[in-house]
Amino acid sequence: MNNFLSDTTKYVNKALKYSDMSAGLANKIITCNSTYTVRFGVRLRGQIYTFEGWRSVHSEHMEPTKGGIRFDLATNADEVEALAALMSYKCAIINVPYGGSKGALKINPNSWDEKELEKITRRFAQELIKRDLISPSMNVPAPDIGTSSREMAWIADEYRKIHPSDINGSACVTGKPTSKNGLVGREEATGRGVQFIVREFFRNPELLKKVKLDEDLSTKSFILQGFGNVGYHLSKFLTEDDGLNLIGIAEYNGGIFNENGINVEHAKKYFDKHNSFENYSKATFVKDSTLLLKRRCDILIPAARENVITEKNASDILAKLIVEAANGPISYKGNQILNKKKVFVIPDILANGGGVAVSYFEWVKNLRHIRFGRLEKRRNQIQLNTLIEAIETMTGKSMPEKYKEKFVDGIEEIDLIRSGLDDMMIDGFQNVKEEFLKNEKIPDFRTAAYKTAIEKIALSYEFIGL
Repeated sequence: MNNFLSDTTKYVNKALKYSDMSAGLANKIITCNSTYTVRFGVRLRGQIYTFEGWRSVHSEHMEPTKGGIRFDLATNADEVEALAALMSYKCAIINVPYGGSKGALKINPNSWDEKELEKITRRFAQELIKRDLISPSMNVPAPDIGTSSREMAWIADEYRKIHPSDINGSACVTGKPTSKNGLVGREEATGRGVQFIVREFFRNPELLKKVKLDEDLSTKSFILQGFGNVGYHLSKFLTEDDGLNLIGIAEYNGGIFNENGINVEHAKKYFDKHNSFENYSKATFVKDSTLLLKRRCDILIPAARENVITEKNASDILAKLIVEAANGPISYKGNQILNKKKVFVIPDILANGGGVAVSYFEWVKNLRHIRFGRLEKRRNQIQLNTLIEAIETMTGKSMPEKYKEKFVDGIEEIDLIRSGLDDMMIDGFQNVKEEFLKNEKIPDFRTAAYKTAIEKIALSYEFIGL
């Protein structure tokens, strides 16, 4: 068992100390139901290459199960099982009706060109599809590290070839391109969800007292670790929508720091072009990006990989609040040190649930075969126009055009997606907060989150007669 899987189990066991759950049921929740290992060959470059991959199903208390597929040379079966468990807990907290699953292919996607990668992806998909480990009703993957909407489109197409009569086939994966029955807003979803969690934290004075911060987000600084899809979107939203000051970005090959602020779009263009921040003129380049984690800031947001903060560097963390936008960025021992330092941590199983929430919306859209808002948009516009006319007639005054346009434009699908995501993240946050505040013995927000999750899963098992 690797450290990530072991740490996840330790977090659950810690939460169980504050629950009256039976030992047998607790063990059932902790235990991963199944992990399938596949090894397959693909002829490439004049020879046959053998690849290894996994699909893990942690819990089937709800079906289908849900979880991303990552392409990563450093992955292994234990990591996949840990991530599948996090998916179960994450879905439970924000009330997404899925069990937890995860998949991985041991590969460096940068070592293969697009045609080769497509061939590898389709072969991997075939192995999973024929075992119902990719299916609209059984197991629904999504993008993760090393994969994107492109790979999801390949997988969906492969499912269609194998099951051409399945009318709901598009729902076999989420995170697809919008042109392939995907959902607008899916790419930004995890980052947007973290933004909503940060906002909700700062609306709760009883929690702000614990970190000695006021509610004004526009005066807060943050450092971001990981400038990929999640990190980019999150930093963009926090700076542009909420006025936070991004003072540091840490990447695997160096980072940048500027206490006066970093322009997200400018930094993104530079990094995409050079694949590095070295020689970036708008901030100080820091070759050892781990040093940025130790800089003073209000909020530290790890948004990349596991075990970024451990017992080796946790005592040096100066941030008052840590928000886990990545999965498992803080080790168990690191978390213990942060607790002693009174650093408040919003855990991954709450903070980064936005991705699976919007994946759920995409899955529902694919099953309904119609986009959100299609049936009611024009009707709502007519009603609003009628209301404006009535108001103008009654008051004898005309509504200013700038307000009228906003009023009658109608709700787009992206508005509905963001509204639904906001509601789910707030509900999840409030459930965890209630658990945290009602029991003074619960030591931290993470333990409250795990207790919330496992008790919801236990209730599901109870209803199916376990």
